[in-house]
Amino acid sequence: MSRVARICFQSLLKVVNSGIGIVGIALIVYALWMFMVWQRHLASDSAPNAPIPWFIYTIIGLGVSLCVITCSGHIAAETANGCCLYIYMVFIFMLLVLEAAVTADVFLNSNWEEDFPDDPTGKLDELKDFIKDNFDICRWIGLTVVGLQVALSLSLSCTHARTCRCTFT
Repeated sequence: MSRVARICFQSLLKVVNSGIGIVGIALIVYALWMFMVWQRHLASDSAPNAPIPWFIYTIIGLGVSLCVITCSGHIAAETANGCCLYIYMVFIFMLLVLEAAVTADVFLNSNWEEDFPDDPTGKLDELKDFIKDNFDICRWIGLTVVGLQVALSLSLSCTHARTCRCTFT
């Protein structure tokens, strides 16, 4: 019975990690596409003093972070090692704290637009308009995503650790 539960939790943890990994890869591909569009825009405008694409670098960093979290989660699920599961839970906790902070900032702060750097391209204004037009939906989607990630990732890793009789010492 314990072996079946262990295999079930390993599989569920791998499925959750695969979802996180797919999102990470999608973010990297999207950021690379945005970078190519930005390079074409620079070449067509011949603007030597172009702004730094902070949004693109942020998306690439987030995508790489998600891929690292996915790798540690797959290693933790496969080895059932307490140390690996602990490192995975720390990565997930840091990611969730960051997501919760951004979600809380948009949810609670009426002047959340001022937290971002200036965007001379106007794309951030389009994002702000979309969020303002669909504020209730965006708010609940953000809260749902953070809640589901917390519930699935932490409960699966903690339950998997108990099922495998792993220790965190």
